[in-house]
Amino acid sequence: MKICCAVCEYNPLHNGHALHLGAARREISPDYTVIIMSGNFTQRGEIAVLDKFTRAKHAIMAGADAVFELPAVFATANAEIFAKGAVKLLRSLPGEKTLCFGCESGEKDDFLSAAKILSDESKEFKKALKTQLKEGVSLAKAKMNAVETLGIGVDSELLKYPNNILGVEYSRAVYEWNADMDICPIPRKGAGYRDEELRGDLSSATAIRKALKEGKRRQIKSNVPKFVYADLPKAAPNVDSLAFYSLLTNDKKKLKEILDCTEGLENRIKSCLKDSSSLDALKSKIVTKRYTAARVNRIITASLLGITESFIRKCLRSELYLNVLAVKEGREELLAEMRKNCEIPLITRKNDVKNLKGTALECFEKDVLANDIFNFVAGVKTNEYLMLKI
Repeated sequence: MKICCAVCEYNPLHNGHALHLGAARREISPDYTVIIMSGNFTQRGEIAVLDKFTRAKHAIMAGADAVFELPAVFATANAEIFAKGAVKLLRSLPGEKTLCFGCESGEKDDFLSAAKILSDESKEFKKALKTQLKEGVSLAKAKMNAVETLGIGVDSELLKYPNNILGVEYSRAVYEWNADMDICPIPRKGAGYRDEELRGDLSSATAIRKALKEGKRRQIKSNVPKFVYADLPKAAPNVDSLAFYSLLTNDKKKLKEILDCTEGLENRIKSCLKDSSSLDALKSKIVTKRYTAARVNRIITASLLGITESFIRKCLRSELYLNVLAVKEGREELLAEMRKNCEIPLITRKNDVKNLKGTALECFEKDVLANDIFNFVAGVKTNEYLMLKI
């Protein structure tokens, strides 16, 4: 059984995503195409535009055979944890697996080489990285500068752009997990990942979300498939009040337990809270060149969902589960095959959750909480134990 794998957020699914999925399927010619998708909160620490079941439906309509949820503990973390969590789940799938991901540049061998070098960090690299971080730059920038300073055989271009950075992290995760999985980088088409302006019919998800937030829904129409446009809300859900409240009620000790809330950042957050009238106002006081908006957003979301660094590490060490969000009608035999040969439990109905214990159950309960919060702020009612057949 040959499986094409992709990790995504589809927030929302746009024309560029559809092109990537089509290119991956043509490149691999798989028996099945499987997606691991973030749930109701994303890697940039934001609540999703659409609920996870609607986005999973879009993935099936765009060509996927099955969509599994990336647990919230991984989906809302930094690129390294996001990738490790996704690959951890994908490696449990039976059959011959190839992980396809978008990139701005680089070939397969470039990513594999970078993965090995960055995983087997030398003393010189660790020292150079520490020096860069002391200068107040972000971790991604620090890694790129350290690579350029040492000239250690990693193409610095791979650490300059967001999709490349994530691609390197996927490759590192495959290497470090010793996963029985190939990789396939696919050149990205259209606007850049961080591009905030709508451009023709291949705009970034960032630009599409920005337009939606500004009430420019009609201008999005040419950038997404018709079935996605039909489901887009008039406005994105807003979780700011709940997130602000969580920061008020969590003390410094609890905030310090959150991944990437380091170097006394918890003190800065609590201090700025007193003089901030909104979450946006708070962020404007916290975000700096070193503490990027995405990092701050992730810390805030972790506060809201009660996700600590120690729990994330525990989940990485533990046997978890594959929660099926959607499957293509007529392709259910994939799930039957997985039930027989998958290394971890498969969740397709409520009764399956009874098989979860310990850390796996705690991890799933975070997904339930994230779903409940989304339902509340978006005014929708989705069932956590639902599996769509499209």
